[in-house]
Amino acid sequence: MREDKALQVAVVGTGYVGLGTAVMLAYLGHNVVGVDVDQAKVDLLQRGQLPIYEPHLDQLLQDSASRLRWTTDYASAIPDADVIFICVGTPPLPNGQPNLSYVAEAAQSIARHLDGKLQVVVNKSTVPIGTGDWVARLLEDHARDYHAGRYLVVSNPEFLREGTALHDSLYPDRIVLGSDSPVAIAQLVRLYEPLLDQDFEAPASVPRPAGYTRPELVTTSLSSAEMIKYAANAFLALKISFANEIAGLCEWVDADIQEVTRGIGCDQRIGPRFLGAGAGWGGSCFGKDTAALISIGREYGYSMPILTAAVEINQRQRQLVITKLQQHLHRLKGKRVAVLGMAFKPNTDDLRDAPAHDCIQRLVELGAQVVAHDPVAMPRARQEWQHLGYLEAASAEAALHGADAALVMTEWDEYRQLDWESALRQMRRRLVIDTRHVITNFSGQGVVEQIGRGRSGTGSLAHEVAI
Repeated sequence: MREDKALQVAVVGTGYVGLGTAVMLAYLGHNVVGVDVDQAKVDLLQRGQLPIYEPHLDQLLQDSASRLRWTTDYASAIPDADVIFICVGTPPLPNGQPNLSYVAEAAQSIARHLDGKLQVVVNKSTVPIGTGDWVARLLEDHARDYHAGRYLVVSNPEFLREGTALHDSLYPDRIVLGSDSPVAIAQLVRLYEPLLDQDFEAPASVPRPAGYTRPELVTTSLSSAEMIKYAANAFLALKISFANEIAGLCEWVDADIQEVTRGIGCDQRIGPRFLGAGAGWGGSCFGKDTAALISIGREYGYSMPILTAAVEINQRQRQLVITKLQQHLHRLKGKRVAVLGMAFKPNTDDLRDAPAHDCIQRLVELGAQVVAHDPVAMPRARQEWQHLGYLEAASAEAALHGADAALVMTEWDEYRQLDWESALRQMRRRLVIDTRHVITNFSGQGVVEQIGRGRSGTGSLAHEVAI
C-alpha cells in the first residue's frame, strides 16, 4: 500500500477479533494502535508475544511490527485515528441477551477523546440490532465537543473462524458495511481497498487460495448489517444441529451419517460445510448468537422455535456422549476416562462453551477419574477450568494408558495421526467414543464408536471385537 493511502487506525479490544483485525490491517499497510485495559496483555504484545493461539498470527505480528503499537491509553490512540474499531467482548447474560457493558465503556472512552475531525467508529463486536444507533448516541452524549456529521458509526461484522482467522481475514467471502452515511461507507471502502482489490502480497504462511479473486462488498443499513451477523451464525448452528438430529436416527436405522451428509452436501443448495455430526457446536459465537436472536424475538413477542430446537439438540449431544459411555461401562464411578481435546475446535486454545468442559464436569459428578489432553489448550485450561477436577496428561498416549474408556472431543490432526491400534493396547478396556470422526480404518481389537454410524461394523468403525 502506498504511504499516502495508509489510514490511522485504533482497535479497542485485543481478543481474538481485535487482535486479528489489528495485525491484518497493519500487514495491509495501515498504521494501527491496539488499545486494551488489561496492562498484562498490552505488556505481552509490546514484547511481541501473543495472548492467544492462532496459527501463523505470530509471524504476521512480527512482519507488521513497524506499523503496530499497543497501549492502555485512549488519549494516545483515539485523537489521531481516522477509523476506530470496537472489538470488545459481548458475553451472554443469564437471560440470553448480550452484555453490552464493555461496548458502552469503550464507546464512552472513545467519545471523550475524539478531536473534531471526520472519524468513523466501527462496531465489529457482535451486537444486537440497534446497537449502532445506541453507540452513536453515546458518542453524542460523551464527546467533549460533539460535531454532527463528523463522528460516524458503521457496523462491520466479522465472519472469522478461529483456527483459520488469518485466511478468513485476508481472503474473505464478503465484507459487510452497514451505515446510513455514504461518507462513512467510503472511508471503510478506502480502508479495505487492499482486500477488495487483492493487490497485497500474500504472506508465505497464508497463501492466496487458488482461484480466489476478490470478496463481495455488501453495503446495507446499520440494522441489516447487525442482523446479517446473527443470521449467518444462527444458520450455521442450525446446519450442525440438523446433522446431529439426523445422526441420531441413522444409528436406529443402520445408516451412516458420513455417507448421508456427503450425499446431501453434493446438492449445491445445501453444500457440504457445517454438516459434521458429533458432540455439537461450542465456542464464543454460535451459542451466544442463537440465544441473542431468541431473546430479541422474545422482546417483540416473536417466537423462534427452529432456533430454540437447535439449541436443545446441541445440549442433547453433550449428554449423548455420556450416555454412550454408560451403555458400555454401565457405572462410571471409579472408572478412568481419557478426554482427548479440550478446545472447542482444533487450531485454537479457546475453551469458551467447549463440549469437553460439560463432559468432564459430568464425568466427575458421576465419580469417574478424568485424564485430559490437548495439544494447545491445556495452559489456558489451568486458568479457566480450575473448578473441574481432572488430571493432565503430557500426551494422548499418556492419557490413554490404563484408561477404561476414551472420548475424542476435538478433531486435532495429532489425534488423526495417532497409531490407535498401538495406543488402545495401553488401555485397561479398549473403548473409544470418537465424537469427531478422527479414527479411520481401525481394524484392531476393541470398541470404536462414532456418532451417527451403524453398530454392525459393516462399512463402519462402530464395532466390537472380543478383548
